Amino acid sequence: MDRLVSMEVFVAVVEAGSLTAAAERFDISSAMVGKHIRSLEARLNARLITRTTRRQSLTEIGRQYYEQCRQILADVKAAETLAEAMAAAPRGVLKVTAPLTYGVEVFSPLMTDYLGAHPEVTLELDLSNRISDLVEEGFDAAVRIGKLADSSLVARPLKPYRMRACASPEYLARAGTPRTPVDLAGHECLGFLHWGKEGTWRLPGDGDDASVCRPRPGRFRANNGQALKMAALRGFGIVLQPEALLAKEIESGALVSVLEGYLPEAAPVHLLYPRDRRTTPKLASFIDFVLEKLGA
Repeated sequence: MDRLVSMEVFVAVVEAGSLTAAAERFDISSAMVGKHIRSLEARLNARLITRTTRRQSLTEIGRQYYEQCRQILADVKAAETLAEAMAAAPRGVLKVTAPLTYGVEVFSPLMTDYLGAHPEVTLELDLSNRISDLVEEGFDAAVRIGKLADSSLVARPLKPYRMRACASPEYLARAGTPRTPVDLAGHECLGFLHWGKEGTWRLPGDGDDASVCRPRPGRFRANNGQALKMAALRGFGIVLQPEALLAKEIESGALVSVLEGYLPEAAPVHLLYPRDRRTTPKLASFIDFVLEKLGA
């Protein structure tokens, strides 16, 4: 007899409480259920179930064999589900969260390409600097910038997140070009309020005794990098923000890069998703796409 089928019947007998109930579950006769049990017992050369006219109970070997059968059947089901998933087309709603600036400037422009390749997938992209709980809030994946806390989530590295400092040509012609962080004492440094109440910059120093340089707080501070970039474009001062936010303006010449040798260390970026051996086609295709486009 088919050993896996016999295992399924045995598990059903244990969980349903009787041969008759298991027979109904499989739509077979009680006699056939008995044959499956006897087949296993003959193979094992051991009794699995003791039966009387009133009740049935598992032997000690039967109890341990039942637990092993449950695990084996669960593994078989998982393997079948994985094979079916790999053969299926990605479909359904995909919920992803990413930091605001990274999401707007780097991530979301690529998502239309992903959706174009997978017409049965709908993407819900939540852009926020808040750290979301993927499991509790129902997200399929997240992008995180910075060092990761210990987690049960799978973390796949993406390209690091670099910072750039720049100013408009007009500002530099008027105020001069800083060569080291010390030179910033005479400049307007646009402050980012997420770095503290005064938005103070922290740059590597330019000497053995200056491991960190903190330029004086600027007169314009904001909690939004886009606002600071606009101030820099209008010639008000020097902006320090992610390269993703400034790249187009630097490339066009609207902003000029400064202090290239004194910028903060690039931050690590990871794509996170729950650890699950039955990854759905939509998530698997999304992970492959993001790693191809943005992987480290």
